[in-house]
Amino acid sequence: MTEIRTSPSTGPGSPEVTGIYDAASGSAQYIAACPETGKAALIDVVRDFDPAAARTGTGTAERVLDIAAAKGLEIAWILDTHPHADHLMASSFLKDRTGAPNAIGAKVTEIAELWRVLYNLPGAFDPAADFDRLWQDGDSFEIGGLTARAMLSSGHTLGSVTYVIGDAAFVHDTFMQPDAGTARADFPGGSASELYDSLMAILDLPDETRLFVGHDYGTEDRPDPAWESTVAEQRETNIHVGGGVSRADYVARREARDATLSLPDRMLAALQVNLRGGRLPDPEDDGHRYLKIPLDRF
Repeated sequence: MTEIRTSPSTGPGSPEVTGIYDAASGSAQYIAACPETGKAALIDVVRDFDPAAARTGTGTAERVLDIAAAKGLEIAWILDTHPHADHLMASSFLKDRTGAPNAIGAKVTEIAELWRVLYNLPGAFDPAADFDRLWQDGDSFEIGGLTARAMLSSGHTLGSVTYVIGDAAFVHDTFMQPDAGTARADFPGGSASELYDSLMAILDLPDETRLFVGHDYGTEDRPDPAWESTVAEQRETNIHVGGGVSRADYVARREARDATLSLPDRMLAALQVNLRGGRLPDPEDDGHRYLKIPLDRF
């Protein structure tokens, strides 16, 4: 069963945040809503993908839209924090359904350059065409009466952004829950050292800031998924950086851990879709769509 939880607004300028957990990819998707105006942003929503059958679907994204509609919300923005490796993004589908603009960090153009080489698709991927806004570090925008800010948070990818919306920050694949640590930094363009800087910048936010992570898989001691914490909790108890871990110690631990990890089973399919804003490849002359998978590159 899908987990759905709502974190209430704490006052003026604070969003109501509904998290919807996608068990298939371990992803947390969000609806960040302005209580005063009913305007909302959808953040990191998933397009379904069965890697064994290479079958796509929109059931999860449609459920997110149904939840927003049941709350009487009007979608003002469709936001992604980075081109995800763990799931296909639903950005293009949601834009078509709602008419709302979609956006991602501006450094997605540099990520596209990396993956054009890896896929040997020199003419592929034009983020400026597939996204309405490419956020620079520090760019601000409105969601009804809420003020939102894009903050560059590289490390997991070179172009990841955190969305700070009032007292909520959507920190994607930087922090995980305090008992799970932090995200990996070994994908093309990733950097454990840059990730450390991004983690420290997030910990500079006010202690009471609610942090909403991009993924959770539970732990041996906590089987149920969780996705909300605070800056204070992460600073004090995160198993990778809590208590003032140094950059050198963090980088050594992160790189050693990353060296043991396999690639996500959706990654090589997901990146070529997500670098198109979640738009599937165009049909070929037989009317079917195809993905291209590089062999022996990873």
